[in-house]
Amino acid sequence: MTAKRARSSPRRTPVGRKAAQPTRVLRLYVTGTTGKSVRAIENVRRICDAHLAGEYELEVIDLYKNLPLARGDQIVAAPTLIKRLPLPLRRLIGDMSDEAKVLIGLDLRPKRRAPTEG
Repeated sequence: MTAKRARSSPRRTPVGRKAAQPTRVLRLYVTGTTGKSVRAIENVRRICDAHLAGEYELEVIDLYKNLPLARGDQIVAAPTLIKRLPLPLRRLIGDMSDEAKVLIGLDLRPKRRAPTEG
């Protein structure tokens, strides 16, 4: 007799429901409430809300309050955005005001804008 192998099917998200896990896991290191840090937080949230529509997890970490965590991620400048998942890991430094560069760093393509009638 031969034994039959059980086939496991991949878990699929039912239509109309979002996956339990976010598609992007991000960590943003800032230095308190400096102007550059505040702009970085606002820019990352705006970009992610527009292009990931809630399918992301953003953790904002103040270097002044959690330096050991920054050492573990080898942070040398702030603000720094780290895309932890999906791999590969990416780092972006600055206030994240250049949306095109942030999208490239997150492995996203900009949404096409509808043509305007004129």
